[in-house]
Amino acid sequence: MIDGDHYAERETLLAHEIDDLLLRARGLVLVRDLLADRGASQAEVEAHNSELERVRAQLADSIRGSDHEQIGEAA
Repeated sequence: MIDGDHYAERETLLAHEIDDLLLRARGLVLVRDLLADRGASQAEVEAHNSELERVRAQLADSIRGSDHEQIGEAA
């Protein structure tokens, strides 16, 4: 069982991680669109798409991991 202080600290760290990933994803979308508007090569745009997919997967894993940990603690 996790005490209240440890739980609050873990939730705060997870919230910061999720915020950082969301910010990174938003930045990638903005830069990708800007590159496309300015006529960047398909390879440059695709590189941003690939990184965006990686960040989205990491974000989903972070959120899913948090949910699974909370469910396990409730049991």
